[in-house]
Amino acid sequence: MSGQRRRDTAPEVSIRRLLHAQGYRYRVSWPIPGLRRRTIDIAFTRARVAVFVDGCFWHSCTLHGTSPIANGDWWQRKLEANKLRDAETSRHLETLGWSVVRVWEHESASEAARRIITLLDKRRQTL
Repeated sequence: MSGQRRRDTAPEVSIRRLLHAQGYRYRVSWPIPGLRRRTIDIAFTRARVAVFVDGCFWHSCTLHGTSPIANGDWWQRKLEANKLRDAETSRHLETLGWSVVRVWEHESASEAARRIITLLDKRRQTL
């Protein structure tokens, strides 16, 4: 599992390319204030929009998430802890005034980029 990419995954790069092509600039793997060892996949710091591109396995997608049979109890606890950490991270950012967008790896990059741009435009109108 140590060979799994933490950043620059194919879905993440696809979304970033679409956003960059439309003139949006962002930070990659931006540290979350107040939470050590956690980062935002794609951060729009001025608009305070945090984008997380979640893998179906690691974040327990209801459509594509699977649970390994070997060492199943351990994996169930691990994946449940990931979900709880995601929820805690989102709550923490929202209390700091950030908007959080969670994108599943199976979502189309163009649809995800459209959702992000819509939120960015709304946030920029209120700033």
